[in-house]
Amino acid sequence: MDLLVSEVVERFYTLLWPMIRVSAFLLAAPFFSLRAVNVRVRVLLAALLTLMVYPLVDWPLVDPYSAAGLREVFNQVLIGTIMGMLLQIVSAALVVGGQAVSSSMGLGMANMVDPNMGNVPVISQFFIVCSTLIFMGLGGHVIVITLILESFKALPIGQMLAPDMLMAVLLEWSSMMFLGAVLLALPIMICLLFVNIGIGVITRAAPALNIFAVGFPAMILAGMLLLAMSMTSIGFRIQWLWRQSFDVVGQALGVT
Repeated sequence: MDLLVSEVVERFYTLLWPMIRVSAFLLAAPFFSLRAVNVRVRVLLAALLTLMVYPLVDWPLVDPYSAAGLREVFNQVLIGTIMGMLLQIVSAALVVGGQAVSSSMGLGMANMVDPNMGNVPVISQFFIVCSTLIFMGLGGHVIVITLILESFKALPIGQMLAPDMLMAVLLEWSSMMFLGAVLLALPIMICLLFVNIGIGVITRAAPALNIFAVGFPAMILAGMLLLAMSMTSIGFRIQWLWRQSFDVVGQALGVT
């Protein structure tokens, strides 16, 4: 009986480390960290991914109550959180780009409650929905599971971690939050700028026209038409952002 209990405790100690890294990743990653995904579903996903990964790696036995075990807990939380944040930057770029488009169209006050980002404009909500579909169409969920498995081979449990390298990759990639937003929103914003200039010329030529009665509906209509015409290029840019994020996560983990 004592032998059985020791085996259970030993198995639990080896199962604990991948569970910590996977749980930290799910807390920070897009889609999985939605408030709509409650704690029970998140724990179930973490346990399922851990059980999928567990038979594929040889796990060291580290006592979590020791100093080395405590350090390892922080290491696993750091690795999982940075992996999730590297992917979360794509969602942040979509929110910033949608905010810029919404402000240009005059929809800045029409906010929706997004369970992931909080109060975001409707265009950002639309971009996030499109991004979710593109992510699933790319097989992003399979790529993410593969990256989690490769992370345990590239950064195994018990190895000394260099957090400065991971933080450097995160800081460098965070600039894509604004660059990606510019790539998504700049064509529509430029076109709406010319529409706005045209409305200003018309208002100047005919002062009797009410700019609030004419300008706002015209800007919203023009913005919707431009958005519909630009969806193909926006979809390709979102796809490019996701592919770049997968490459950056692989680079941060040292996975080729």
